[in-house]
Amino acid sequence: MKKGQIMEGKVERVDFPNKGIVRTDEGIVTVKNTIPGQNIRFSISKKRSGRAEGRLLEVLQPSELETRTSACGKFPACGGCTWQSMSYENQLSMKAGQVKRLLEPVLCAAGRKNGDSESELCVVGQEGFDTESESCTAGQAERSHESEMAMAGIFDGIRPSPQEFQYRNKMEFSFGDEYKDGPLSLGLHKRGSHYDVLTVSDCQLVHPDMTAILTATLDFFREKDIPYYHKMTHEGTLRHLLLRRSQSTGEVLVCLVTAGAGAEYSGNKPKVTSENRKKEEESAKLPQMGNLTTQMENLTELWNEYTKAILSLQLEGRIAGILHMLNNSVADVVQSEQTTVLYGQDYFYETLLGLRFKITPFSFFQTNSQGAEVLYSVAREFVMEKKEDVLPEKANVIFDLYSGTGTIAQILAPIAKKVIGVEIVEEAVAAARENAVINGLDNCTFIAGDVLKVLDTISDRPDFIVLDPPRDGIHPKALQKIIAYGAPRILYISCKPTSLARDLEVLLANGYQAERICCVDMFPQTANIETCCSLRRIK
Repeated sequence: MKKGQIMEGKVERVDFPNKGIVRTDEGIVTVKNTIPGQNIRFSISKKRSGRAEGRLLEVLQPSELETRTSACGKFPACGGCTWQSMSYENQLSMKAGQVKRLLEPVLCAAGRKNGDSESELCVVGQEGFDTESESCTAGQAERSHESEMAMAGIFDGIRPSPQEFQYRNKMEFSFGDEYKDGPLSLGLHKRGSHYDVLTVSDCQLVHPDMTAILTATLDFFREKDIPYYHKMTHEGTLRHLLLRRSQSTGEVLVCLVTAGAGAEYSGNKPKVTSENRKKEEESAKLPQMGNLTTQMENLTELWNEYTKAILSLQLEGRIAGILHMLNNSVADVVQSEQTTVLYGQDYFYETLLGLRFKITPFSFFQTNSQGAEVLYSVAREFVMEKKEDVLPEKANVIFDLYSGTGTIAQILAPIAKKVIGVEIVEEAVAAARENAVINGLDNCTFIAGDVLKVLDTISDRPDFIVLDPPRDGIHPKALQKIIAYGAPRILYISCKPTSLARDLEVLLANGYQAERICCVDMFPQTANIETCCSLRRIK
């Protein structure tokens, strides 16, 4: 097997997050963007340490799982979706299987068999199981039955999103062109490309209101002949269109992100928002790269015209605010160094499980509002399951680590005497405090800082710990500090099962036992999945 070699084969399965496993006479190859059962042609793109990766060239024969026509005209070229041609039921089954394959060997190696922590240790062999690899190590065949038994009685399966389509409440669209020197486009990146942008005028992941705003924005700037910002040359103006929509009220925030000069060009004094308050000083030091912007005449009128164009749209919901954001960073990220409110306000409110949350352009909030209600209901269910054991008469302390804007903390607040949330992003902590006031909760404390350092400053000891870390999981030193508390129970919520598997191995080795595991599909049509794991300390 050599790099560049063209091969053919059948996809046996797809491992998390999007690793199609193809077995050939020369070894196993991982090929992304495939579906189990497809016969494919691919080229070897990488080969090292006995592992090979391939690039999909052609689907020679579709899978029997591809039972429907994709709802979006850009699929599969667009990188936003992965499995639109599969039924939602098959998507759920595949995701649940991926999580089970990752967690089963971890539980088995820790001695869990047939749901019984006191049973005989599972036979694991000398070779370990690599949760990040695309294939199993040599010892897996002998222990596959034991691994399956390890999940018996504790795996609750997968809970679907209430909405299969139109569920996203936030989208970051990019300006660009579909091909070099082509007309202006606005949408999502072409699969496998950092530069080509497909105009997704029929994206099925968002509400039609968002599609209408995207189309109107593209038409407006095409007519004005304003160029997009080139990531290589750092020339041009238009960068991103950030849209957020409230599921409960239908309110929409429209955020146009451009490169260019500061607010003095428009004659408008920018409103100081939570997103730019601490960036003004740094912004003043940045070079002004948007020379094309400064050459355009009467920019104030341009933004007024754009505002009128958006407000004239016939939407199901309504526009809560239209914002112009300045971003001169060379990094291809959606951020604001300076924000001007062109219309309305820079926030709206979302309701979740009876609580209200203030949402600003960069608020940390689940992108699937109804799916978030399912996820947090599972979390509350797992916490309340043994309430009589660890939360008697609301006399205990809950830690919500990596708390974001405090959503989970506030949902759990009614069943605890005190909830302490820790989050490294200061803007998120400020929002959490404000949301707690809005919801009339006086038993929530939110601390800004790195969990690794903040835990040394807290005098309270938790009776229950909720962990909802970023995709990469928990820092090993922070995890040891968490374990040292000896909390009777822990709830780990993970958006990346491979990180959960790694951290779970440490937790199980330090006296905890997994009691319940449940997946929640927050992202239909994509390769992502949320997993809740409830643990109890047994020694």
